[in-house]
Amino acid sequence: MIELHDHRIKRLKMRSMRRGIKEMDLILSHFAEIALERMTEEELVNYDLLLAENDHDLYSWVTGSAAAPAEFAPMIGQIVAGLQGPSV
Repeated sequence: MIELHDHRIKRLKMRSMRRGIKEMDLILSHFAEIALERMTEEELVNYDLLLAENDHDLYSWVTGSAAAPAEFAPMIGQIVAGLQGPSV
């Protein structure tokens, strides 16, 4: 069964909010609100894969205490940029 675009966005937003650690709930739900609607299908698939990763690994990647795997590095960069707010 093919998932409708709107359903995918809603599912990804929910998965972004319901994480294992509160810090990732906050980081990913913020990112999902500002970015998911603009993502391409390929980016949505990659974000879905990213959400399957362990929260402690994700937190390490976002904070820069560990390097993100190459397949997730661009998305982690977007998440970090979203935390820093708009460029002035």
